[in-house]
Amino acid sequence: MKIKCDFCKTEYSVDGVASTPVKCAICGHTWTVASVPRKNTWLMFFASLCALLSAIIFTVAVIIQHQARTAKRGPLIAEIIGLESTTDDAGTTHVVVNGAITNVSDSIYGVPDLYIVSTDDAGHVLAKQKFMPSATLLDAGATVKFNHILAPQPAGVKKISAHLAKIQTPDKDEK
Repeated sequence: MKIKCDFCKTEYSVDGVASTPVKCAICGHTWTVASVPRKNTWLMFFASLCALLSAIIFTVAVIIQHQARTAKRGPLIAEIIGLESTTDDAGTTHVVVNGAITNVSDSIYGVPDLYIVSTDDAGHVLAKQKFMPSATLLDAGATVKFNHILAPQPAGVKKISAHLAKIQTPDKDEK
C-alpha cells in the first residue's frame, strides 16, 4: 500500500496499515494513516452473481427470439432482389420481378408455389399472381433465383412482395 506525508508529499510503500502515528523520514512530520475501507466480499459476490444471471437471461431471450422469428418465417424465405420494366411486342409495359428463394433450415424442402402480390399505400391487395419456381426441391442452405413477368399492373401499385404458398411438412410418424 502507498502512503504519503501530508506535509512534504513524500511517498512510502508499506506492507500494511499502521495502527500508530507515522513519522516522515524527510521532514519529521507525524500523521495518522487512514485505513482503507474493506470491500464487502458478500456484496461483491452478490453483484457478480446478479451480473452473471443477467447475462444468462439476456442470452436465453436472444436465442428464444431468434427461434421464434425463424419459426414464424418458415424454412423457406422468398425475397425480391429487383424489379425491371419491359415492353412486349404489343407495346404493353410489364414489370419483371427478380428474386430468390432460400432454404434456411437444415433439411431438404419442396418448393411450393410463389405468389407475387401488388398492394397500394394502405396495404390493400390490388393484384395477386401465382407461379411455380424453377426448382422443385431445395437443399439445406441452398438458394434458387426466379424471375417472373407480371401481367399489366392496375393503377396505384406502391409495393410488390413475394410470398410462398403453405409448405407441406410430413408427419413425424411418416418416414
